[in-house]
Amino acid sequence: MADPVGAAVAPGPVAEPHMWRPGRFMVIAAHPDDADFGPAATAARWIDAGSTGWLVCCTSGDQGGERHDADPLALAAVREAEQRAAAAVVGYDGVSFLHQPDGALENDLVLRELLVREIRAFRPDAVLATDPETIFYGDGGINHVDHRAAGIAAVDAVYPAARNPMSFPWLARDGLAAWSVRRIYLFWSNLPTVHVDVTATIDRKIDALRAHASQIRHPDALADRIREWARSEGEPIGVAAAEALRLIVIDDDADEGPSG
Repeated sequence: MADPVGAAVAPGPVAEPHMWRPGRFMVIAAHPDDADFGPAATAARWIDAGSTGWLVCCTSGDQGGERHDADPLALAAVREAEQRAAAAVVGYDGVSFLHQPDGALENDLVLRELLVREIRAFRPDAVLATDPETIFYGDGGINHVDHRAAGIAAVDAVYPAARNPMSFPWLARDGLAAWSVRRIYLFWSNLPTVHVDVTATIDRKIDALRAHASQIRHPDALADRIREWARSEGEPIGVAAAEALRLIVIDDDADEGPSG
């Protein structure tokens, strides 16, 4: 039954902040700056609490310019340098660039093998990637085709390829044995299921974004937008700032991994 006009509506219960934390995690993104627009504050929170993070960029963003006559190799070098600077702000242990074609990223066996190599080398408990099911952001935008390709490539690399010793067996012969990622966190999702309290690290996300000077013309205005997004995503858990993620649990074992 609908509430009577003018009647006070009791607030619903406040959800709990997501507290599980991986000991090691990997963020897989299509372009430089994607991870910083995405889960950078979550990554910084986890790193501050003792986790080890690694960032993988499938491309170097060489199509991310406004001039048709720009040198893509020069732009790629700039964007890689910007991403390394931003990664240092967040606190990642390092960044890998896979040098796949910007604007033409495909979830093919070449990319899958590269991602499996990264996963088996770093051995993360969790992988964060763009939600490949997000095509439209509600009625307010379209998700870049490279974001969708990177997201589904990350999912396919995590399961089953990275954990299957018969997938790319030459990697195992090179010392990169099969590795099972326990959880996937999908960002830029229309179906988030958990909210991470990033009140203490939202400014780190903004500082990381400022490192991408070739892409961001109005950093102060962007900072205001980022804070507003974080504020709105913090409302369901009653905090000043949060990041909303879609959690996929592959191996559910509460006895493993740090928490808090």
